[in-house]
Amino acid sequence: MNVEQLRRSLRQKWLDYYRDNRSWLARMAIWTESELGHRRPLSSFLLATATVLEPRVTELMPLLVDLSSDPDRVIEALGLDFDPDQELELAAKAAARERRNRPAILLPASDPAPIEFAQPPIEQLEETDCNGRTRDAELIPIWERSTF
Repeated sequence: MNVEQLRRSLRQKWLDYYRDNRSWLARMAIWTESELGHRRPLSSFLLATATVLEPRVTELMPLLVDLSSDPDRVIEALGLDFDPDQELELAAKAAARERRNRPAILLPASDPAPIEFAQPPIEQLEETDCNGRTRDAELIPIWERSTF
């Protein structure tokens, strides 16, 4: 198991989870200020969420707890000691910058030969009005007709 890959995967899953559930997570009484001075959820909440989001974390927990029983240290070791709002804002800015710097996709300089589609023949039907006359027949106002 590659630990750095696990940290990246867990970080992304946590950010996705937070983004999808931000409306209620932001109002929960689970927020604290970390030792580094930024806002993040309590370690116990993060650990519980991390073990659900990434099952491989559950396999590592016995080792991590043997090394340190301090949940804040475990969160640091897992790479989750950050403010998710700030990280999402940075990710959005980076995505916008990438979109701006991406070269425009242009159409080819010349159009290829037009594609011709085979169409079934359309039958020529003669349209008639209610009196049996064709559309090309002289139009006579209804009040001038001898029969109705």
